[in-house]
Amino acid sequence: MPVCKHKIQGVRIARVSTVAFFVETQLHGQISALVHAGAQVTVVSSENDLERKIPGSYYVSIDIPRKINPLRDFVALIRLWLLFRRSGFEIVHSTTPKAGLLCCLAAKFAGVPVRLHTFTGQTWVGLTGAKHFLSKSSDKLIALWNTHCYADSASQKNFLVDSGVSSPERISVLGSGSLAGIDLARFDPLRFNEDDKDKLKAELGIPSTSQILLFVGRLSRDKGVVELLQAFQVVMTNEVDAYLILLGPAEIDVDLLLNGLTGDVRQRVLIPGFSSEPERFMAIADILLLPSYREGFGTVVIEAAAMGVPTIGSDIYGLSDAIVDRSTGLLVPVGNADRLAAAINDLLYDDAIRLEMGLNARRRVEKEFSAVRVSELLVGEYIRLLDANKETH
Repeated sequence: MPVCKHKIQGVRIARVSTVAFFVETQLHGQISALVHAGAQVTVVSSENDLERKIPGSYYVSIDIPRKINPLRDFVALIRLWLLFRRSGFEIVHSTTPKAGLLCCLAAKFAGVPVRLHTFTGQTWVGLTGAKHFLSKSSDKLIALWNTHCYADSASQKNFLVDSGVSSPERISVLGSGSLAGIDLARFDPLRFNEDDKDKLKAELGIPSTSQILLFVGRLSRDKGVVELLQAFQVVMTNEVDAYLILLGPAEIDVDLLLNGLTGDVRQRVLIPGFSSEPERFMAIADILLLPSYREGFGTVVIEAAAMGVPTIGSDIYGLSDAIVDRSTGLLVPVGNADRLAAAINDLLYDDAIRLEMGLNARRRVEKEFSAVRVSELLVGEYIRLLDANKETH
């Protein structure tokens, strides 16, 4: 990745995430850009087993439980406070909900001058009762005790303000949105020739002429997998030559869901599991499908867009920023399998429109969502906030 134009030479920064997997898949390029800009970056997460170490950065493993666990949460809070006090960080920047809550407390008590958090989705949406109250209250505390917060989409920012989580002046969006932008060299359709595509199709048992629908993400109900399978069943009643690939870790009993499909349709649903190279599957995909109930932005949408693949997704906050309806993809009502099936049919049967949407999607990512652009904006924010802190002290 090219070096950022801005310089933050010697600035001590902690980037904190609940799990190392999130750093590996979402923040690797951005942290590398910060290192190239001269920062001293320490990555803090529950594990210290990243497959791709980021040259020039440091790693600290602190157990941060994803679910509520009072004892482990308290221990993590104390360990984070000790780390922040000892290391003298000038910036602590968290992502993921639990890391955000513990960091806003630990960094505040440790006297860290610039405390930041990026919201990438709200776990309390869809929850009820005490769980809803506690999760939403956690987000309110994150917004209150940090120096500033970011949302990875404009519609998510508006949702957080309208929901009373944050005041408008305490939250913003970097550029057009996204967490860290897209590495356009990695997500480039020209990286894969026809032989590469045919090889992957052969590995999956897919004929070279078949159309491919792709889902990338956690296989869970809140990602709309139930409606997706229902929609695919409807699409296949037209006897189209298509396959559905569900790429990601399973969090529900997928076999039980597949039992609801007819035998011939079930054979056309492939579940390879998690892949650290989703771009290989996007290279053979005709359409990306993301019928989620909630999304902060939908990074996978712009990854697919960079590969020239249009997306059909739910018309919800976050995805309504990632997808330009009828230009780079289609938006459908959340939880509506029939409308999802109709949208899939619209694009499967209209090659010209589908290809045009793919080209529009690639051009939009090049213009608005490159990792270099987002990293430049972030470094600029760091410099602004550090300067503002100096002026007040």
